[in-house]
Amino acid sequence: MKQYNVGVIGATGMVGQRFITLLENHPWFNLVALAASARSAGKTYEEAVGSRWLMKTPMPESVKKMVVLDAAKVEEVAAKVDFVFCAVNMKKDEIKALEEAYAKAECPVVSNNSAHRFTPDVPMVVPEINADHIDIIPAQRKRLGTKRGFVAVKSNCSLQSYVPALHPLRKYGISDVLVCTYQAISGAGKTFETFPDILDNVIPYIGGEEEKSEQEPLKLWGHIEGDKIVSAESPRFTAQCLRVPVSDGHMGAVFVRFENKPSKEEILQAWKEFHGPAQDLELPSAPKQFLHYFEENDRPQPKLDRMLENGMAVSIGRLREDNQYDYKFVCLSHNTLRGAAGGAVLLAELLAAKGYFD
Repeated sequence: MKQYNVGVIGATGMVGQRFITLLENHPWFNLVALAASARSAGKTYEEAVGSRWLMKTPMPESVKKMVVLDAAKVEEVAAKVDFVFCAVNMKKDEIKALEEAYAKAECPVVSNNSAHRFTPDVPMVVPEINADHIDIIPAQRKRLGTKRGFVAVKSNCSLQSYVPALHPLRKYGISDVLVCTYQAISGAGKTFETFPDILDNVIPYIGGEEEKSEQEPLKLWGHIEGDKIVSAESPRFTAQCLRVPVSDGHMGAVFVRFENKPSKEEILQAWKEFHGPAQDLELPSAPKQFLHYFEENDRPQPKLDRMLENGMAVSIGRLREDNQYDYKFVCLSHNTLRGAAGGAVLLAELLAAKGYFD
């Protein structure tokens, strides 16, 4: 695979920092540009971030002296790279405008943000689930008037725990899903030091999260029709999302009803055998075994299992029959790896493998 020069927009925030750690030794992507708000621009990355480096590993030496660019100077940033990752903290309409500006400057954008997730011709992709949605990109380019530029996004971080577990079971006709997510504080860009209110506490509301959890799976399971992606009409989702005192790792408690109820053995077999384009293409960040099932009653746990396969696998446990739904089980994924920056890097690898950055 050829090498691509890449940039990170929003490089000083928590997800931006995670991108930097993932790109440090990436075999395909060479990190050459960091961009952030005007107040960070002109400083070295080390100066701009200072004591706000939130990763467990040290700041890579390769970025410390890199001068941060102004993300608003689109042409300047775009001229240095083949594509950018975007993880900015701005209002949704501002993010939409910024990402489209990069696309129109012929700089593809792989976004961690939610702003474009329901733009009809923007693919929202989990590479194991709906890799074919990237086929909408030529229609998006036509709308934008670009040759290379486009925007592609990854889905909400909480979905990455339970939608992958449901996906191989769709052949049994999923009719209803109830999910309660228990979401780590890093999903809000926080640590225990910066979020004292979460200690000894659970917060039963995360703005916008329940709507995303109910609607985004249907776009993932939708199909391309002409120049847009049409969401699936079923199954029916209902969700509650809670913030819990965990550093990293989103859990989902899932209840599911089928039109053709499978046996427990059939479900376990479907999970064990499941693989997608990310595995088939042997993308560098792809987990070898995407779905892992734990037999123990007290697994998976964020502390023990979130880093499975470098934080890119999904852990499942406690599959059992339910007296209202057909089955219930629990799931876990690492929210800033599989759920955020890692999922975006995997999407970029898929786009690279399919020639969309050429």
